[in-house]
Amino acid sequence: MSRDLPLRSSLLVRLLALAVLVAVGSIAATAWLAARTTTGAIRQEQGQAIADDARIYDTLLGYAATHPDWKGVDATVRQLGAQVGRRIALTDGSGAAIADSMPEAGPLPTKPSATIDALSVDTALAPRADGSGDRIDPRVTGPYLLPPGERATLRDAADQAVHCLRVRVGIDAVVVDGPTGRPRVDTPGTDLASNEGCLSLRATLATATATENKALAQLNGQVNTCLARRQLPPVRLGLGPTWTWQQLAPSPVDQETRIPPAPDPDANRAANTCVGSSQREQLAPYVAPPVTLFVSSPTGNTPTGFTISRANQARIAGVTSLVLLVTVGITVLAGVRLVRPLHALIGAAQRMRDGDITARVRVTGRDEIARLATVFNDMSERRERLEQLRRAMVNDVAHEMRTPVSNIRGWLEAAQDGVATADQRLISSLLEEALLLQHVIDDLRDLAAADAGELWLHPQQVYLADLVDQVVDAHRAQADQVGVTLTPRTDRDQELYADPVRLRQAVGNLVTNAIRHTPAGGAVTIAAHPDGAGATIAVTDTGSGISAEDLPHVFERFWRAEKSRSRQTGGSGLGLSIVRKLVEAHGGTITATSTLGKGSTFTLHLPGTPPPT
Repeated sequence: MSRDLPLRSSLLVRLLALAVLVAVGSIAATAWLAARTTTGAIRQEQGQAIADDARIYDTLLGYAATHPDWKGVDATVRQLGAQVGRRIALTDGSGAAIADSMPEAGPLPTKPSATIDALSVDTALAPRADGSGDRIDPRVTGPYLLPPGERATLRDAADQAVHCLRVRVGIDAVVVDGPTGRPRVDTPGTDLASNEGCLSLRATLATATATENKALAQLNGQVNTCLARRQLPPVRLGLGPTWTWQQLAPSPVDQETRIPPAPDPDANRAANTCVGSSQREQLAPYVAPPVTLFVSSPTGNTPTGFTISRANQARIAGVTSLVLLVTVGITVLAGVRLVRPLHALIGAAQRMRDGDITARVRVTGRDEIARLATVFNDMSERRERLEQLRRAMVNDVAHEMRTPVSNIRGWLEAAQDGVATADQRLISSLLEEALLLQHVIDDLRDLAAADAGELWLHPQQVYLADLVDQVVDAHRAQADQVGVTLTPRTDRDQELYADPVRLRQAVGNLVTNAIRHTPAGGAVTIAAHPDGAGATIAVTDTGSGISAEDLPHVFERFWRAEKSRSRQTGGSGLGLSIVRKLVEAHGGTITATSTLGKGSTFTLHLPGTPPPT
């Protein structure tokens, strides 16, 4: 097998090439990193310093946005200083110290690092996530902080909008809570600007609450006062805040043409200025006042570079060669151990392809290949068993079909030749054989439909007591004929949502089977009782029972405890297989218990509602 494989396609060769490539790349990268000067490290330190500066700035900015003053900031400053290993200090406008993570380190630098002002954010240090130029920190809530009741109402509306977008529009949406407690619907990767799906729910979510309207009304008054000083018309504010002009005096030309005038760019800029200044004025009481930030290093050490000598270069080359040699050796050993069981698997698979259903491989170890070999052996055993079942099924089907057909043909030929008289007895015998043939065909058809997924259910409300009584009435004559007592035991109030026809067929097959294997004077009991939201139906007989070694096979097709084909007990060996398919179609299970010589119990466990078909 391995000789037919080109060398370049060999798994061992490819593993070896890959290992050598990885080793060479790793050694080259390590040598390159070792040969470099510490310029990269310095740049990394600079990048880390920038990241630390941004982190410090953002943390203190968040503190300012959520506190009206700087009382209690000492703990935050000390924690930040310990985390980044740098000195952090805050001073007010007069230069007085507010907080210092290392007060013993001496005087502060002459040049401050930044100014912490939640209403005038440095976008270079803390850019907005939405890319806007708004310099007010989004964590500043002020009078816009929603009370719990309004948060719950908006959250409910957001959840409804998300459900609508997912179910009706097919857009993946999530709810994101803002700093004020106002939720928004976020659709990653999807722009809802041109999508009108679930528009009413989204519009409801965009409506301002009473708290927000009150704050907006206050802000609106401040903005319009500012605009009035500039001799500009008032505006109307919305969430965001957004604004629109309340009125614009049309020009004579506009009055004649009835075209609304275009906004004046200067007026728009003035309005934006008034909105920004009024917003900062409104939020100022809720944030800490501006302070000056100083960030410095307590050590000030600067790393130096280095060069590699010729002796060190020789050592690196020697280590490189040694690593390559060890890599090749280990790869060859591992590759041989890996390829050998794969070759065995390939050989077994080819033997199976050629018709040898007994092909197996030897399992060694506990790794993935050993698991693969185990699964292969299981598959081979399963295929061998299925082949045996298929042959047995073909033989059983041929026998079950041939016997009644041969009987019918023989008696009809005898009647045609005048050897037998076509009287009522002959007709009854032929009808019995035809019914047996029809029974086998119907059983095979039901099993074929179940295998093809076409065993359709028509569920409706079923009273267990009525269903059990119907089965008992249908089999009473059969039981009386052989001297078997048939007894129902049910709860009159129990209901079940199931297909009554299929359920009667399943229980009827069990009852027929129980009567067939119960001698005269025995008893068959049908008991039904609630089981949580579903129900349990048990058919118990006092018949011959089933041995422990045969019990696992009772639901297999064409299996009969009586191995011969004399059919002394009747039946085709398909009834219990059909029962299992019918129960599984309802989403339930069937179990069997038996004691040889004392009887058997077959129990159906059914859910309250069958699965959708």
